[in-house]
Amino acid sequence: MKKFQPTSARQIRRLFEYMRPWRGYFAGGLAALFVSSITSLALFNYVGHLIDVEAGLLKESAYQVIGWLAIILAVQALASFLRIRLFAVVTERTIASLRSDAFRSLLLKPMAFYSERRVGEITSRLSADITSIKDTLTSILAEFIREIIIITGSVLIMAWTSWQLVLFMLAALPVMALVAVGFGRRIRALSRQVQQQAAEANTLTEEALQAIASVKAYTSERWEIQKYDAHNEAMARLGLHNAWFRALFATVVVVVLFGTVVAIVWLGASLVARGIITHGDLFKFFLLSVFMGASIGGLAETWGGLQKALGAIESLFDLMDATPEYNGVPPHRPIQRLKLTGDIQLQKVGFCYPRYPERKVLHQLTTTLPGGCVTALVGPSGAGKTTLAYLLLRFYEPTEGLICIGDQDIRTFDLQSYRHRFAVVPQDIVLFGGTIFENILYARPEASAREVEEAAAKAHVLEFVEQLPQGFQTLVGERGTQLSGGQRQRVALARAFLKNPDILILDEATSALDSVSEQMIQEALSKLMKDRTTIIIAHRLSTIRSADKILVLHKGHLVEEGTHQELVAKPDGLYAHLTALQSLTSPVE
Repeated sequence: MKKFQPTSARQIRRLFEYMRPWRGYFAGGLAALFVSSITSLALFNYVGHLIDVEAGLLKESAYQVIGWLAIILAVQALASFLRIRLFAVVTERTIASLRSDAFRSLLLKPMAFYSERRVGEITSRLSADITSIKDTLTSILAEFIREIIIITGSVLIMAWTSWQLVLFMLAALPVMALVAVGFGRRIRALSRQVQQQAAEANTLTEEALQAIASVKAYTSERWEIQKYDAHNEAMARLGLHNAWFRALFATVVVVVLFGTVVAIVWLGASLVARGIITHGDLFKFFLLSVFMGASIGGLAETWGGLQKALGAIESLFDLMDATPEYNGVPPHRPIQRLKLTGDIQLQKVGFCYPRYPERKVLHQLTTTLPGGCVTALVGPSGAGKTTLAYLLLRFYEPTEGLICIGDQDIRTFDLQSYRHRFAVVPQDIVLFGGTIFENILYARPEASAREVEEAAAKAHVLEFVEQLPQGFQTLVGERGTQLSGGQRQRVALARAFLKNPDILILDEATSALDSVSEQMIQEALSKLMKDRTTIIIAHRLSTIRSADKILVLHKGHLVEEGTHQELVAKPDGLYAHLTALQSLTSPVE
């Protein structure tokens, strides 16, 4: 069970920092809330006056009292309107800033952050936590403050009316306070568990729907439903457990509250009989008691809501506070003009993924990737080819050894400016859900329409774009599903042409193309790779025979290097073995 700690107070202060630009609106909302609460108390006070006026115990007329009631109602209505309006401004602006910072912080996280978490869980937590915080700022916080004002004001007015009744009534408050603290802690802990289960269930939903083709191809609907139902049932049990505690809390409060009300009525009647208070005083006291009791009873819900919100605040800021990739430097600063020329040197490079520090993926790699030339990385699956590309892109840093470009340690380059000089064409192309034009422009947002069209022409994108009714403005659908695999790959190649990088990384960039398209793209790629440092992650060895250098990896070790002719001349070598296997399975090549 998590207790309120100094860290919780710091997180709350951080949230209020987001509210600081709108503190004037917040102060106005609090003032309107105070006026609204006070006028509610004044209403009950004047309702008691009506009884005493009719009994002849007050000099005011009934019309005067009714006039005051009308004024109070008008003030209360205006104050309620202003409270909702002003708090809405504070809430929407605060949540907009918080949501923007949260998204920005997620984009600035390193790849290690995402290798240890599921994207669906992250997005679900982000959505659920912000929704909980928004609900708190919109209504729960205001309701909590209102209930405190009403309880305090009611006690003061009732004490002025009859201190004997107030003392009797206040005897029950310590019991309710202890109950609130005890139940609140448990409710908060359960609320965080419910949020976690909801995040996991949403993750399963997102993953299943994103891979719906695979789910149906493998007829795994039942399996996915079973997994979701298991999480859904766990979430329901936690929710019911949470509701049980909240219901028990409310029950205890109601029992104590209404028991106190009955006792107050009995004691009040005896005070009226002895002439200590009037019937109007008793009626007013009774109304205020009920009003205050309802507020105390409402504290069960608002306190539980505040505990849930506190858990959401801590969860969200914990997510945002994970170490950023750029060491806190804004990514929107001007990009430095770099020129990554020269050889890429690997000096005893070793690497383990952060999640599995005991499992080494690369072992003491020492070699040179010649600048302005084509270097191919080959080897069986799991050899470390993609991992090496990740290290060159600085998605991860080597756990040992050094990578240099032109005798300069790549860690000394500004990270964003360094990556800006790369272009990557992966085998599994993921496009954004905009237009074809926007997806190509993604490589260099400041490029002109003419430059985009030229890049598209070089990648043979124009051949299918010109056949589409909307041309470049055709929507590609979620993850590019409206385009074929070959079309998506051509769009990715067009990005690379538009980027005009110093270093090009190709992960079997022509694998999804038919033979005619592949020939055209290979010709275009030859122009793109000319005098440019190019790294090809090769699966089909026939595509890299003309590479200037081939690195053969096996289980994270560099076992061979050389040209195609040099490597096939070693009959006992791994490259020769892989070439022979592919010749048997692909006789056409």
